[in-house]
Amino acid sequence: MITAPLTGSLQLPDGTWIRGRGLRHPMPDGPAPGFGLYLGSDRLRRRHESALTWPSVWLDWPDFRLPRDRDEAVRQIRALHERARSGEAAEVACGGGVGRTGTVVACLAVLSGVDPSEAVAWAREHHHPKAVETPWQRRWVAAFPH
Repeated sequence: MITAPLTGSLQLPDGTWIRGRGLRHPMPDGPAPGFGLYLGSDRLRRRHESALTWPSVWLDWPDFRLPRDRDEAVRQIRALHERARSGEAAEVACGGGVGRTGTVVACLAVLSGVDPSEAVAWAREHHHPKAVETPWQRRWVAAFPH
């Protein structure tokens, strides 16, 4: 299934399209995603889940922190990359769309061929200038298994 990129998507170095956004911001114009990976607390999930009418997975990932289940996060980030690489319209989002989302965008960049030591800079250039907000998020990206 090959679909047009979602409004606001970025293209990873391997040609894969992915949208990173913040759930607190209005939904971008255009079609809904075919799949979403969402990062946040139970409170964020309760606040936004009913508006997400497409297939999705939630990771318990506190703001400014790392995912509570790191192995599951790695599995879900890899699965998101595979879905998007196969042409599915996919997105990743957290509350604001910067730190946690930027961390996943950087990990997706690693999966698409960016050296882990360059992935944070890549995410800041292509997603948001403040992507990957904390030192521990930067270390997690640098150690992301690829």
